[in-house]
Amino acid sequence: MKNSIKVERAKKNITQADLAILAKVSRQTINAMELGKYVPSTVLSLRLAQIFEVEVSQIFTLEESDWN
Repeated sequence: MKNSIKVERAKKNITQADLAILAKVSRQTINAMELGKYVPSTVLSLRLAQIFEVEVSQIFTLEESDWN
């Protein structure tokens, strides 16, 4: 799964640490998501969408490999 968390953070001009506080997770979790090493829960995905004021589908995109 691809994500645009880093892009959305840049639009809001917030750091990984700031986003972590807002999303109630660790900075390491934000970093792992940005690197594609961690797939967030539905709840965390919805939190991020609210923080960025976008739809979840604007942050997360399925890749072909996600269907296999």
